Amino acid sequence: MSSRICPDNFVRPLITRHYLTVNGRLVHYRKCGRGPSLLMIHQSPRSSSEYEALMLEWGAHFTCIAPDTPGFGQSDPLPMETPEIEDFADAIVEFADAVGLTSILGYGFHSGGILLVNAMKRHIAKFAGLAIGGYAIWNDDERAKLGAPYIPPNPPKAYGEHLVWLWNRILEQSWFFPWFDQRAETRMSVAHDDVARIDLIIQDMLNSGDYYRLGYGAVLRGLRDIPPADAVTPPVLITAYDGDPLAAHIDRLGDMPAGWVAAKVASPKAHQDASLAFFLDHKGPSSVHLAEDGHHGFVHVTADGFDGLIHWRGTRNGAGTLILHAPGCEMPDDVTDGCVAIDLPGHGLSDAWQGAAPTDWTAWQTVIDAAAQALGASGIILPELEIGDAERLFPDLSPDRFGHYLTKAWAITRARVFYAPWYEANAAHAIDFDQGAISPASLAKNHRALIRAVAAKACYQALSNQEGE
Repeated sequence: MSSRICPDNFVRPLITRHYLTVNGRLVHYRKCGRGPSLLMIHQSPRSSSEYEALMLEWGAHFTCIAPDTPGFGQSDPLPMETPEIEDFADAIVEFADAVGLTSILGYGFHSGGILLVNAMKRHIAKFAGLAIGGYAIWNDDERAKLGAPYIPPNPPKAYGEHLVWLWNRILEQSWFFPWFDQRAETRMSVAHDDVARIDLIIQDMLNSGDYYRLGYGAVLRGLRDIPPADAVTPPVLITAYDGDPLAAHIDRLGDMPAGWVAAKVASPKAHQDASLAFFLDHKGPSSVHLAEDGHHGFVHVTADGFDGLIHWRGTRNGAGTLILHAPGCEMPDDVTDGCVAIDLPGHGLSDAWQGAAPTDWTAWQTVIDAAAQALGASGIILPELEIGDAERLFPDLSPDRFGHYLTKAWAITRARVFYAPWYEANAAHAIDFDQGAISPASLAKNHRALIRAVAAKACYQALSNQEGE
């Protein structure tokens, strides 16, 4: 690899995560690297997590800043009932202003790029240039086909049947385009059944819920935003690789302003390399400052086998109590004033252990103590431990080729409402429950916590060992 792509003094940067309140709306963003700022806007229905690998690479040259767009990832949705593309575009610029970007150099893939072009059209003085992966120019027939049929409602259902549709929809979106049109002519050359890749998209879809339809819909309804050929604009590069459904749209772009270049390239890597070369030719001075919300965020903890981010919520540096959740759960949405809560390692939005999660509570305690010190907490409240066998309480929920882990976790989540332990489904183990606990929305929230909790069994064993000493 040339020094242009990876300099000799390259030190792999770290990705940090932050929250920022912008116009009363909480925005989650990732930040990585050093040097001039690069704003990265993800596609729908993903989140900024899709850019982690690129941020680690491009962070050698740039301060990469990737927000979750409204309603996706961990960002609050927009307040209007039916937001349009202009609303999402304005939200991007409002965020850029909030973190101090005075001249926006931006990258976006598919809908992320379309949002950036709209934002630049509306706020042209704020932009220095864009590199985009694919730009859609739909005809009327395509726009009708990719409207409501492409983004059907799929709210949580009582017995988890929405998860079966979700898994297969995400699996087959790389097999056919559009995903619901299974014909020889619609087959894609980039088809795969990579479980890890599918699970990442599933996680993002579970986070956005039915709001995914609003973000997708706004972009699908948007019209061609490319300025007229005689317009004076910042430079823009549009590339699309072989196998990308939008590669054919390169030929539809029509006349573009001077400084706009569109090209088909051979592969995803060729697209990324071309984009990076464009950014290196157009980078400006560093102008970003770190801005964070004061009641919600992440702290970096390095202690006893753990090196990563711990997610927290509450009153930082309030000399209050650190509240811990039970294994297989995550911290509450509301934290008592003066207290602070965290997601334990391998739970919620906190990072996982680097190796196998320990079953020795000493290791967990070391990480918790480090988090408490970083957050200014003066005491720790341990969770109440449910009674049961760790192996049966927390079976393997690793993603599998058929998406069974999703429906398995849903069945466990539902049984947990009725029985303790959940696997003893009989009268002797029945427990009182509230009807609200079996609402699809409540089950969906607890289900998402359970499948995130990759260290639940080890945490339970460690707590059990600690209590037995």
